[in-house]
Amino acid sequence: GSGEARVVNLGGVTWGKATLQPGWKWSKDVKPITKTESCQAPHLLYVISGRMHVVLDDGTEEEYGPGDLGSIPPGHDAWVVGNEPVVNIDVTAAGVWAKPA
Repeated sequence: GSGEARVVNLGGVTWGKATLQPGWKWSKDVKPITKTESCQAPHLLYVISGRMHVVLDDGTEEEYGPGDLGSIPPGHDAWVVGNEPVVNIDVTAAGVWAKPA
C-alpha cells in the first residue's frame, strides 16, 4: 500500500490532503522513514472517503469514515480498512507526519 500527501500553507495553517491506498498502514509504510515506534504527529482530520482505523499507544481504538472529524494525539498507528482508498484533510501536522524524527 502507499500514501500520497499534498500540503499547502494558508493563513498560517498547514493543510494536507492525504490519499491512502488499500493496504496502507503507518507502521509498515511510514515507520521506516520516521524511525519512531508510532506516529508522533497530532492530527486534526476530516475524512472525505474510505475508512481508517487508529490505535493509540495506550490501546484505545477509533475508526473514522466519510464525514467524520477526528482529533488524534501523538502516539498512534493507523491503517486503511477495506478496499477503498482513504482521502482525508489534515489541518494540524501535515507538514510533519512523514518527516524523520
